[in-house]
Amino acid sequence: MLKLHIDVVNKRKLWYAISAVLLLVGLASLLFRGLNLGIDFTGGNIMQLQFSQNVAAEDLRALVSSYVETTPSIQASEDNIFLIRTEDMSEETSTVLLEQINTELSSYDILRNERIGPVIGAELIANAWWALLLALALMLLYITIRFRFNFAVSAIVPLMHDALMVVGIFSILQIEVDSTFVAAILTVLGYSINSTIVIFDRIRENRELHSKQGFTDLINESINQTLGRSINTSVAVLLLVLCLFLFGGDTTKAFSLALVIGVFAGAYSSVFIAGSILADLTKLRGVDKNEIRAAKKGKKNDEKILV
Repeated sequence: MLKLHIDVVNKRKLWYAISAVLLLVGLASLLFRGLNLGIDFTGGNIMQLQFSQNVAAEDLRALVSSYVETTPSIQASEDNIFLIRTEDMSEETSTVLLEQINTELSSYDILRNERIGPVIGAELIANAWWALLLALALMLLYITIRFRFNFAVSAIVPLMHDALMVVGIFSILQIEVDSTFVAAILTVLGYSINSTIVIFDRIRENRELHSKQGFTDLINESINQTLGRSINTSVAVLLLVLCLFLFGGDTTKAFSLALVIGVFAGAYSSVFIAGSILADLTKLRGVDKNEIRAAKKGKKNDEKILV
């Protein structure tokens, strides 16, 4: 069986550059376009109607516009199904609007009719931020206790990398973001940290077994020893979420797409970013003692050869 051996740490500038380019594109989109927030965050009404007869989107938009100040969003799909998004309307106004649609356009079946106030939307945004920050803080604390602080930082930074990657791509594609998106981000963080912990655990084991080995070489060896496991796990998860994305319903499309992007980003960051950051942090805190011993040993061997 062919075994891959990737020199990850010594080529870390390449991995950093790839991540930086992708993240900068996503951040630029976030800055200039923002996220396409759904009514879960912005507040408003959303109605999904299936008409019994053909209805023109322009006629439906004109009718709905007479009840709201801002232009509503009307999305048509197959089988005469229309998704209507408007600013916040009272229950009475919504009922009158539905009655007029039935009278002037066509009869329909209500597939979805939801209303979320702006206050609730603001609370959901705040809760989403708190959930993300709390998850990162608890993982930072746990990994610090389980390993060391430099391991914890090296694991948390890739998590932020993965979250920003998903958010940036959703901003570029302008896919609507709702409350399930927060669940998808937390799921991605859980997957990514699990892959990273497996690699870090192997690094710790190898450090105990090969105490005289240089830390850079030890990280490379540990990553390559767990590379098969990382690839197998990522492929298995991707097959599942791709099936969910391709064959799942419309309500799970955004959730499953976020998982697909997150699994790719998590697999990449676990293998190429986490170990590289760990090597850099170890050097910043002081050159690893094993690296010094290895360098001295190599110098002595060179002197013997010269003699």
